[in-house]
Amino acid sequence: MNILQINSSIRGAASASTGLATRLVERLRVADPTSELVIRDFGKNPHPILDEAALIARFTPTESRTSEQTARLALDDKRVAEIQNADVIVVSAPMYNLGISVQLKSWIDAISRAGVTFRYTANGPEGLLKGKKMYVVFARGGKYHGTPADTQTPYLRAVFGLLGITDIEFINAEGLNMGPDFERDGLDSARRHIDVLTAPALAKAA
Repeated sequence: MNILQINSSIRGAASASTGLATRLVERLRVADPTSELVIRDFGKNPHPILDEAALIARFTPTESRTSEQTARLALDDKRVAEIQNADVIVVSAPMYNLGISVQLKSWIDAISRAGVTFRYTANGPEGLLKGKKMYVVFARGGKYHGTPADTQTPYLRAVFGLLGITDIEFINAEGLNMGPDFERDGLDSARRHIDVLTAPALAKAA
């Protein structure tokens, strides 16, 4: 099993979403000690944003690209290869100003490539990253799950669905800025959810 862990918090070791994502990955690896893990921490090493130069490079024929365009696209190609190779993707997704972080969005823009990770057909878009399992770990200061203010869940479900990833588990750690009691309860709830999700694999491996 190949696991790809995507950390998108800017808080480093203090990040709740990263800590929970790491807990999940550790349990998955206990269940499968032969698994291979790739970690990308875009809080520490952000992927370049999709700007005009990068977009032009994508639509420039290979033989006509400048060295700068080739180098820029090579960065995106590495991120695409990583998710193509992954069987399981674990994404840490803190909420910043009611949305995902720019670090996570830049990765999504890098891997969302028409003709590579999805394609247009007569019946509409078709995802090309099928058969993968994804876990998304949310960390939020307030409580948004199940409310109209939760913009993250529908967006991530839609964008990864476009790529063919439909088997997604969402793990919510909420109320983290509402006081110590809410923070403790929110983290404990997320940990329990992770333990429940990974328990069958751990039991099978025992």
